[in-house]
Amino acid sequence: MHAGSLVQLGMSAEDEDLYRCLLRLTEGTASALAETLRVPVPEVEEQVARLEAMDLASLADNGSFRPAPPAIAVQRLIDLRLRELREELRRVAAEERVVESLLAEREAGRPAAGDASERPAIERIEGTPNVRAVIDELTFFTRKEGLTTQPHGALSAASIEASRPLDARILRRGIRMRTIMRPAAVEDAATLRYLEEISAMGADIRISDKPLERMLVFDRTAALTPIDPQNPRLGALVIRESGLVANLVSLFERMWADSVPLAEAVAARRVPEGELSETERRVLANMYEAEKDETGAREVGVSVRTYRKYVADLMQRLGATNRFQAALLARDHGWI
Repeated sequence: MHAGSLVQLGMSAEDEDLYRCLLRLTEGTASALAETLRVPVPEVEEQVARLEAMDLASLADNGSFRPAPPAIAVQRLIDLRLRELREELRRVAAEERVVESLLAEREAGRPAAGDASERPAIERIEGTPNVRAVIDELTFFTRKEGLTTQPHGALSAASIEASRPLDARILRRGIRMRTIMRPAAVEDAATLRYLEEISAMGADIRISDKPLERMLVFDRTAALTPIDPQNPRLGALVIRESGLVANLVSLFERMWADSVPLAEAVAARRVPEGELSETERRVLANMYEAEKDETGAREVGVSVRTYRKYVADLMQRLGATNRFQAALLARDHGWI
């Protein structure tokens, strides 16, 4: 084993030999690597495929393989090892029902009130620490999707720090995360940085200029809403009744349809007043070229609903009553 061997980071000794050989040669074809390592070409090809799968090697235009830089390679191996370890621990925790046993322990210490395993359809949770504990618990059991709205726009530094590890854990597990924010989120530098950070990790963020109802929905089976929307510090209601949760999901979907992707909101914010964003210019161009809104939306790269919202907004800004009139007015404004 080499000093500082990559085997300790989960790589096989044979794959490490190939990676180190690539580092020495700078690049090499499968046949050249096979000759240097004195192993059959098919074996080298299998090893190179494994390195490519781990992003530790890449195929150059000239047909040679090149190694990832050492620092990047080590970081990728660490990330892979951590992911494997995290999944292994999660699997063990699930198979051994660790959380369930701890929850049963907690319920056993509470006054008897029927079957402790039966959770009420609506449960009142008071106090911010208790609400956060419930969110942690529900997040742990989430397997597919988390839906969130944030009516107050900008997030406090404390809220961002509390949410960062929770959101990162959700996204690393491959759970779909959809969040709707108010325009104030885009105006606040710290909030915007955080939203762009989790967007890069896979979160789907949208911005709505319409009123939002505060909610969190987990796998469409449980939801949290504030006891008093005007005073969220009072606590939250945990809702598990399927009909009520379904209604909240329906409300979320309507709010989602009325919102725009974060990137669009950021781009629009950077456009000087009275001017058009790039997306708006593309919508204008397609308004008269595309026969159907579905075609125009596909060309612009937005949903049909969002496309029609752009059309309606542009016609309102132009003071037009139909699309033909909008075309004439847009030319007068120098927009097209």
